Amino acid sequence: LRQVSDLSDFSRGHWLRELLCRGEEPSHVQSSPDGQHLLLLQKSRPPALPRLVAFQRHSIAGADLERTWEPAQPALVGLLFLQSPVVLDSWVLAVVWEHGRTEVWHFVVAVGWQLLQTLELCQGARARVVSVCSQGASLVWCEERPPLGAHSDMSKCAFRFCVCARALEVGEQGVRLGTVRILLHNSPEYQVLASPKHVFLVPAAAASFATTSKFLLIWHPEKAKFTITAPSAGFIHSKVLRSSSESDFRKLLLGSVGLLSGFSPLDIHTSTVSNSGGLLLVSTKGSVSVMEPDGTQRHIFDLEGGPLTQESPVQLKTFGSILACVLAGVVYLVDQNSGRLIEKEVLSMKEVHFLESQGEEDSIQLLTQTGIYSFSFSKSEDSSRPEPCLVEMVFEEACRYYQRRSLSSSKLTVEKLKKGGTFQAPVVLAAILQHSLHQKQKPAQGLQDTYAKLLSTLSLELQSYMSLELLKTCVVCAPESEVESYCKELVEQEISRVLQSDMDKDNLAYLNSVFASFPKAAWKATRSCLQLQQNGDGLLVARATPEIWKKVLCQPQLEEVGQNGMVPLFELICASFLRFKPKWLPSFVELTQQYVSNSWSYSSKEGPEGRVPLYKRALGVLARKNKHGEADDEMELELLLCSKRPKAVLQALHLLIHLKQWQRVVEVAEKFSKLSPLLNKEIFTTLLAEFAQHRELDPYLDRLWPLCPAELTASDILTTVLQHLPHSQEDPVPFSSEGNQLTVGLLKPLLQRVVQCPSVQEEMYSDALQSTTFPPPTPPREH
Repeated sequence: LRQVSDLSDFSRGHWLRELLCRGEEPSHVQSSPDGQHLLLLQKSRPPALPRLVAFQRHSIAGADLERTWEPAQPALVGLLFLQSPVVLDSWVLAVVWEHGRTEVWHFVVAVGWQLLQTLELCQGARARVVSVCSQGASLVWCEERPPLGAHSDMSKCAFRFCVCARALEVGEQGVRLGTVRILLHNSPEYQVLASPKHVFLVPAAAASFATTSKFLLIWHPEKAKFTITAPSAGFIHSKVLRSSSESDFRKLLLGSVGLLSGFSPLDIHTSTVSNSGGLLLVSTKGSVSVMEPDGTQRHIFDLEGGPLTQESPVQLKTFGSILACVLAGVVYLVDQNSGRLIEKEVLSMKEVHFLESQGEEDSIQLLTQTGIYSFSFSKSEDSSRPEPCLVEMVFEEACRYYQRRSLSSSKLTVEKLKKGGTFQAPVVLAAILQHSLHQKQKPAQGLQDTYAKLLSTLSLELQSYMSLELLKTCVVCAPESEVESYCKELVEQEISRVLQSDMDKDNLAYLNSVFASFPKAAWKATRSCLQLQQNGDGLLVARATPEIWKKVLCQPQLEEVGQNGMVPLFELICASFLRFKPKWLPSFVELTQQYVSNSWSYSSKEGPEGRVPLYKRALGVLARKNKHGEADDEMELELLLCSKRPKAVLQALHLLIHLKQWQRVVEVAEKFSKLSPLLNKEIFTTLLAEFAQHRELDPYLDRLWPLCPAELTASDILTTVLQHLPHSQEDPVPFSSEGNQLTVGLLKPLLQRVVQCPSVQEEMYSDALQSTTFPPPTPPREH
C-alpha cells in the first residue's frame, strides 16, 4: 500500500482535503469511469445545506460544479456518468431528483461544467423515483405511483411501484428523451443496478410483502426478457415480454408462486455490480457471492467479524479478477475465481472510498482524508508463488481417501497428514505440483530423484489437468457466442474424468448437475465415453471398458441418493436417450443386459439385476416424462420386449391386446414362444382365452395353433375356452344373427392337432411299455 497523491492534483485540492478532514464524512463519493472527475455528496446538518461538489483531477481547468438545495426539497436519487457522443473522452453527468427532474451537465475541457438541459423523467406529477441507473443509452428507474384513494387496500399498496426505461440521447442540438417504456408495473419496490448488458432488480429492504423478498429479477434488454432467480435455488424461470400487457408483475410470477413460497427470504446486506457484469451480494453473515446474469450464484469469500448490521457498511469493488472489500477499516483482497484471500490490510482510518483507475486493472486506488493510496500487484511475483489452493485440495482428497480405508475412529485432518509422515503420497504429489505447474518454462529444480521419476510418469496427467484448467478459464472468460463450444469440450472431459474415479454420492450429484445444466453436451460426451455407434447392420454397439460399464450400471442405496432428486447414472443416460435418440434406448438396455449376463450370475445380489431389473429402471425414466403419447406406448413395448424376461414379455403381450394390434400380438407370440416351454404355455393360454371371447384372432388361427404346447390335452383346451366364454344376458339360441359366437368348427383344427400328436407322458413311458421283460428286474441292493 503506497501513497500516489496528496490530493494536490485535483482542482481546488485544498478544499477537497478540508471537506474530507472536517469530520462530517461525505454520504456518497463517486468517480467517473476514467477517474478524472470526483463527486462528493454531503448531507450536512442544519444550518448548512445539502451539497453536491465536483472536482477535476490533474488540474483540468474550467468552471466547477457545485449545487445546494433546501432540505425540504425532493432528495437526490442518482448521479449517472454517461459517455458523450459529441466529444471524445468527454462525460455527461445526469443528476436525478426524487420527483423525476433530471439535470444534464456536460464537461468541456478549458470550459468546465455546463448545464445542458433540465428534463422531466416521469410522466405523472405524483410519481416518486426511488432508484435509477443507466444501461447503455437508456435510463432505467423504479418509481412509486401512489394510489388515488386515501384509504386504499394495504395489500394493493405494496404493489404500487413501476419499473420504467427511457432513452437519453445527447447531441449537438441538446438532450432528447425517448418515450417511456414500462418494463414492469404493479410491482413492489426494487433497487435497480445496471451491468453493461443487464439490469438487476433487488428487492428494497423496506418491502413488506413476504413472497417478493425471496427472489431477484434480471432484465435482459436485448431479448426483452425477465429472469427469476433465487440465491437458495439458482435459476427458476424466464419469460419474454412480447407486449405491454405481459409486463404485469403478478402475471410474471403466475407459474412460480408455489415454488417461491417454499424458499427462505433473501439475506442481502450490500449489493453492487462487478466489472464482469455479475451482481455482488454480501449477506448479513458476511458471506460474499456473485450472481451471474443467467441466474446462477457462486460463493466467493466469507468476511471476518461475525454478523453485519446496518451500522457496519461494506464497500465492494472489482479490479480485473480481484475483489476488494472494505469493512470496519480492514481491506480484503480476494481472487474472484478461486476465492483465495490474497491480502488483508488493516488501515489507520475507517472511512475510505474506492476510485476508478483507468487502464490499471492490477492497481486498486483508495481515497482517504490524507490522499490517494494504491495497492499494486506485480504479475511476475504473483505467478512465481505456489498455488496453496491446489495443494490443499490434494491433502483434503487424501484425507477422505485414507479415512474411508482406516479402521481407526479418530478423525484424520490435513494438519495430521502433513506432520505425521505416515502417508507420503500426498506429500510427494504436492511437491510435484508446486514444481511443475508454476515453473512451466523451467525444468523441475530441487526435486529428489524419485520425485523426478514420478514427475516424468505423471507428465501426461499433469498436462491433461493443465489443459482442463485452461479450458475452464476459457469458459469463464469467453463471450456468450463461444461458451457453447467450450462447454461441449469441458463436459466431455469432466464426464470422462468422473467415470474413471469412484462413483460416490458426491460424483453422482456432480454428474446430475452437469446433465441438468448441459444436456446436449452431456449426451455427446456419454456417446463418446461409451463409444456408442451403429454397425453396418444398423445394430447399436458399445466398446466401453468393463470398469466404465460398472460405473454406469451401479445403483446406489436409497439412503445414498437422499431426497434431493439425485438420479443414478443409468437413469441419467436413459433420459438423454429419450431426449436426443429415443430409437436407440431399447438397444442400449439390451446391450447393458448382455454385459450384466456376462459379468454377473443371474439374480446376483452384487449385480444391478439383483435389485431392480434394468428394463424397469428404463421404464421408470419413461414414466417420469411430462407428456405421454403414442410414441411412449411404443417405447414401453420395445423396452418390455428387449428384456426377454417372461413377466415383461407377458406384460407387453397384454399391452398389445389392449391396443388391439393383433398382427403384432401374433408376431410377438411366435418370436418369444421359442424362449422356454413355460413362457410358451403362458402365451398360448393367454391367446386362447382371447380367442374364446371375440373373433379378432380368427384370421391368424393357422399361425396360432402351431404354438400349442405338447403337454396340453383336449380337456385342458376345452376347460380354458369354457372359462373365458363371454356371458350373454339373453337366453342362448342355436344360431346367433351376430355371427361372433365361437363354434366347434373353429376349434376343430386345434383339437385334431392335439389328438393326433402323442402326449408328453406317452413319450416318457414308451420305452417301458415296449419292454419285453415285465415286470422289470429288481435293482441290486446296496449295504
